[in-house]
Amino acid sequence: MPPLDYTTLSQAQRTHLAQLEERFLVPSSTLESVYDHMQEELQKGLEKPGQTVAMIPSYVTHRITGEEEGEYLAMDLGGTNLRICKVTLLGAGKLKVAQNKYSVSDALKTGTSKELFDYLAECVDDFLTERAGRGSRGGPRLDMGFTFSFPVAQTGIDKGCLVTWTKGYDIQDAVGKDIVQLLQTAINRKHLNVRVAAIVNDTVGTLLACAYQAPETFCGVILGTGTNAAYYERLDKITKFDRTLSDRHVREMILNMEWGAFDSERHVLPFTRYDNKLDRESINPGKQLFEKMVSGMYLGEIVRNILVDMVDRRLIFSGNSSPELNHAYTLDTAYLSTIEADMQDLGLLDTREVLETILNLPSPTAADIVIVKRVCELVGHRSAKLAASALSALIRQRQDLLAPTDPENGGGPGKVMVGIDGSLYEFYPNYERLLLEQMTKLIGPDITSLVSIKLSKDGSGVGAALTALAASKTRGSSRGPSRTTTPGVEMIPPGHT
Repeated sequence: MPPLDYTTLSQAQRTHLAQLEERFLVPSSTLESVYDHMQEELQKGLEKPGQTVAMIPSYVTHRITGEEEGEYLAMDLGGTNLRICKVTLLGAGKLKVAQNKYSVSDALKTGTSKELFDYLAECVDDFLTERAGRGSRGGPRLDMGFTFSFPVAQTGIDKGCLVTWTKGYDIQDAVGKDIVQLLQTAINRKHLNVRVAAIVNDTVGTLLACAYQAPETFCGVILGTGTNAAYYERLDKITKFDRTLSDRHVREMILNMEWGAFDSERHVLPFTRYDNKLDRESINPGKQLFEKMVSGMYLGEIVRNILVDMVDRRLIFSGNSSPELNHAYTLDTAYLSTIEADMQDLGLLDTREVLETILNLPSPTAADIVIVKRVCELVGHRSAKLAASALSALIRQRQDLLAPTDPENGGGPGKVMVGIDGSLYEFYPNYERLLLEQMTKLIGPDITSLVSIKLSKDGSGVGAALTALAASKTRGSSRGPSRTTTPGVEMIPPGHT
């Protein structure tokens, strides 16, 4: 995309834009520091519990090949809706999905655990009867993966105690209880032939959903409303676990990184006054700082903070604001995508429309529109470069996967796939290009050429079903990690899609 034409800008506007560019065009040295520090924090998370980058175990120790067949259920309980899916695995990376959505009433969100989980079981019964092509109690047992988007202390692939409710739920008699057991007990009360086989983090699900079509997938990333990553780590590298292996063929486990919390100590991230303002006014000051600079939930608010500051300086909109511009989180990141894609040679008409109709700023000047376009670019591009720095550190951690596949017989280098889900990656213009460009700068063109990136959707549905499959493979093996203990409780936070 050609550079913007600044001829309509005043000298004061150009000077201020140059200052913004100095803050948001993150220098290579800073991105290298982010890359290095992520590697350091990753190692700390492997060695000890309770670290900033938590490296939470998923207890998934099997690889998906894409040749698996069978039927599995998935349940996805979020803030407003409940979704139930039947995923039919056909082999050769092909699958079919049938799904229903159900509403969860406010009364259920604040009632008792029995009322909520009995309702969930009723929905499973309804789904099996109406959509799964079988009677609710007939046929062979179905394994189900449960995506539960609330903080859970997970101690096994099918064990996890609720830490606290979020998203408007407040059912106190469920706190501290094993939510898998609560759901299984409710299902058993209805005599349904369904086993809750796994509790699922959506980022782990993203990895597995991609792996069914691309078995070389080693990593799943969320770049949407939030951001996170999960990847296969060698068991011998996870030194914080006291593990006795009875199967030496089980060598990996998927870890949920929770990288959104990276650099809460503010060692390397390039904070600006606008990031600091957003953090201070957020519901969790001092936490999830990497996520606040990268994810779609916050990018529009960073842009809005910049624009309000420029209004106060009388550098745009003739010093006039609007109630919409003054209101926090009015500027959704989806509008940034629209502005990023807008073309100057076509008059930046889409940018004008966002300003006039969404922010209620009548008659913006040509200079106003160019400035807004550039501010959106700066914030969006910084996000992609920071995400690339984190992903590059993860690729470096598993560079053993890129070794020659058969060096004694002249085999070529290994290749890996990264599955990415989320609206930011899927819809933000140029995001993938910026991601790959920055990765090339950090880990070099030779390594980057061995890494493919694929959009991987529905980690909470397809991925949950595949986690149930992985759980059944673990149970079906007579060998495997015989016992796993951790010197402390680690928590699976809410999903990040």
